[in-house]
Amino acid sequence: MLNTRSLVLAALPVLLLLFVQQPASQSSKQIQTLLASWLPAPLHDVVLYNRPRIITPQGTVVGTTLTDTLKGPVDAFRGIPYALPPIGDLRFRRAVAVNASDDVMDASQFGPRCPGKQLLNPKDTGGSEDCLTVNVFRPHGVQGKLPVAVYVHGGAYNRGTASMHNTASMVGWSDEPFIAVSFNYRIGALGFLPSTITAKEGILNLGLHDQVLLLQWVQDNIEQFNGDPSQVTLIGLSAGAHSIAHHIMNYTPKAPLFHRAVIESGAATSRAVHPYNAPLHEAQFTDFLTSTGCANLPESSILPCLRSLPSANITAASYSTFDKYNPSIRWAFQPVIDNELIKHRPIDAWHSDHWNKMPILTGFNSNEGTYYVPRNISTSSEFTTFFQSLLPAYTPSDIQTINTLYPDPSTDPTSPYLETRPLNIGPQFKRVEAAYGHYAYACPVRQTAHFASSLSEEPIFLYRWALNKTVIGGANHADQMEYETFNPNVRSISDAQEEIAGVFHAYITSFVVFGDPNALGGRWEGRPTWEKYQAGKEDREKVMVFGEGNDERAGGEGKGIAAQLVGDEWGRRECDFWWGKSGVSD
Repeated sequence: MLNTRSLVLAALPVLLLLFVQQPASQSSKQIQTLLASWLPAPLHDVVLYNRPRIITPQGTVVGTTLTDTLKGPVDAFRGIPYALPPIGDLRFRRAVAVNASDDVMDASQFGPRCPGKQLLNPKDTGGSEDCLTVNVFRPHGVQGKLPVAVYVHGGAYNRGTASMHNTASMVGWSDEPFIAVSFNYRIGALGFLPSTITAKEGILNLGLHDQVLLLQWVQDNIEQFNGDPSQVTLIGLSAGAHSIAHHIMNYTPKAPLFHRAVIESGAATSRAVHPYNAPLHEAQFTDFLTSTGCANLPESSILPCLRSLPSANITAASYSTFDKYNPSIRWAFQPVIDNELIKHRPIDAWHSDHWNKMPILTGFNSNEGTYYVPRNISTSSEFTTFFQSLLPAYTPSDIQTINTLYPDPSTDPTSPYLETRPLNIGPQFKRVEAAYGHYAYACPVRQTAHFASSLSEEPIFLYRWALNKTVIGGANHADQMEYETFNPNVRSISDAQEEIAGVFHAYITSFVVFGDPNALGGRWEGRPTWEKYQAGKEDREKVMVFGEGNDERAGGEGKGIAAQLVGDEWGRRECDFWWGKSGVSD
């Protein structure tokens, strides 16, 4: 009787004819890969045509070549598992690296996102706990070893996925070649469930541990994709940026798993980083257990109960708990001081001078708070109540200082926060947005530039994103992501938008390749020189401002300036106050 392989070999001519006659699609690529897995290695070229293939310890990875909207074709290897599925008894445990294998795996599309409350409707295959996958993008036909960029997605540690970032475009439009990596890590309760009980189990900050495992995967595997493991740059936005900053703060005698960092709208000192047993986190843990039905059990039974539940129950409890605390922006499921990856309060880690010194490019947006703060705040008392709730450890004097720093538009007609736009928002919106944006993002980012440049000889570069995307949002949190990747959705809007995207993309890719945003030539080589930020030297505290005066996307006619280097004066007085409160916890 013929076995499966013999039947496949006998039918091979017919199958190949069918593939030639059919247009390429995701399903046909998956069938190709499955067919190849049944055949001897010498016949893989016949079945897989010219699809890019990489042999790794975990098997042969079969990707696809992307060309749409790209200057140069990009080989994409997507949805590669870097850990065993964290399901069943592996739920709420540290991720385990995949085993060695001779399998042939299809890597033509993104893997599923990790369960989280998505807001941006990413183009992926839907949520699943079996989500720990990595994606690798390289220029087609690449030779030798190239620098590597690893993108860490954001999303408040409760949402987001790798596919939000158009990494292929970032690679395909670069004037110098590099390899780029993106990946998923666990978010929400599955990735960040702080409490005394989970601390005893050794499962704090699981999402950060996922990131460390991925960085080790890069060290072990990226050479197979023509990447240089000694030239790894991390790039992250928001929670991704916070994560990178925590890894920088995590100084150990071992050599770090990365060597440069692009930290966008995030910092180790952003918001309060609490101990795992802070009253806030214990209350959130109790709320989560109650929602799952695993409360009121003996301590030894709680984690087994959580591991036994259907995925939908865990996700629903994660969502409801997050929603309860979201209005106050005291979010559930966040990184905590675990005495392992986050050993100290971040401000203490800076002062200890024990952190991983490396070149850093960091920045913030002019209107970081518009995405988060309530839009209906109307009175001065509501403004005060918002910050009393957000920052319960701040004294009455601190709250009064916030009120003074951000003049009340209801009593001060000269206040810069006087609302004149014809929008259905509260008259205190601009004021609360500015204060929260400074507190949570702008000032911590500048603090990173200050400490890193004054405590290290490594080059530090600071930016501010000022392009107005919408009337209400201004230069909102995360607006720069699609410019960084030279995304066709923005460069097709106008010549001015293309220039801003091209210049920003050139600075970032130059930093990835050379460790210097100015070194890259190509189409945008005439861009302004980005000087290093040097704290304490007035003539050297410089920030690169992108898109100042451009309001095309908000309905205006202003083209603005694509990039200009200016003194670091924007919001300085306000940041002096917020810096003085760094590390104050509730």
